[in-house]
Amino acid sequence: MDDRLTLLTRQDCHLCAAAREAMARVAATAGVGWREIDVATDEELDREYGDRLPVILLDGREHGYWRVEEQRLLRDLAR
Repeated sequence: MDDRLTLLTRQDCHLCAAAREAMARVAATAGVGWREIDVATDEELDREYGDRLPVILLDGREHGYWRVEEQRLLRDLAR
């Protein structure tokens, strides 16, 4: 499975828990892999995204933030 999806998070982020569940659903439905990165482990990511988390990346590009738009993400994964 390719990890086409990345979820950028931070510890103790209440929105991140919901996004994590949504990403798991989307990845399972689409048959793709995904990974999660805590921005606190990467100074550049932390500086770029700060508190605007979670952020969803599709193929390394920002697809959305704060919540996973599941239907839109599934549609864009199919392209």
